[in-house]
Amino acid sequence: MENPNIIVRVATADDQHYGKTITDEMEASAKARGTGIAKRSPEYVQLKMEEGKAVIAVTDKGEWVGFCYIEAWGHEKFVANSGLIVNPAFRGHGVAKAIKHRVFELSREKYPDAKIFGLTTGLAVMKINSELGYEPVTYSELTDDDEFWKGCRSCVNFDVLTSKNRKNCLCTAMLYDPVEKAKEEAEKKEAMKKASLTIRTETEAHAQVLVAANGEMNHKKARKFKENFKLFERWLRFKRHVLLKSGKEGVNTGSAPANKKRFFLFNLF
Repeated sequence: MENPNIIVRVATADDQHYGKTITDEMEASAKARGTGIAKRSPEYVQLKMEEGKAVIAVTDKGEWVGFCYIEAWGHEKFVANSGLIVNPAFRGHGVAKAIKHRVFELSREKYPDAKIFGLTTGLAVMKINSELGYEPVTYSELTDDDEFWKGCRSCVNFDVLTSKNRKNCLCTAMLYDPVEKAKEEAEKKEAMKKASLTIRTETEAHAQVLVAANGEMNHKKARKFKENFKLFERWLRFKRHVLLKSGKEGVNTGSAPANKKRFFLFNLF
């Protein structure tokens, strides 16, 4: 987050005095966008704070910056991250993203097996959700808990929702399924394991080829030396014979024939 003076944390009962400020901003923001939002009361927001099911952002001086809370539906099979709102004075500082990340972590901590979902008309929120692993889904994949859908009654687009039999509306539905994500992660690890095994196998094969090639070279060198060994023996015998004979005959006097012979012998190899 860009502003180091902003603190994003789980809300507590001590934050209840922010309740009305938060709900007033929720309503004003919805009117400014001209889109629907389920209306929340200060008491409801305060209850979420007391339950430890909300995330709040404040400055180090205690000024309210942002808020979001979680709700469990369908016998805790689904969890919604709802009511995301940021104080207009602090927008553009990455506050919404920081709050969404923290409330997502809180949802996973409290309801690790639940599917996490959200309904939004904001492109910025959709982008953040996507980064967290949410995927766009149809309304049929969300909770069928009537209590959740009753919350949409205060939305200006509730008629659109009911006319579509709760199968569609102006909001985009996004869902995070921990089971599917775990499966994807397992498949990813397996793919990486196979890739690593393939690389290791290819490396080992390459090493074996190098060893074999080195062995073949050594073998060829040995064979070449063996093939030339008889010639080498002949050369040694010849050299000993010449040197011994030269010593007896006093060849070291510097006579031309002896010098030519030595030149030839010492440059033969």
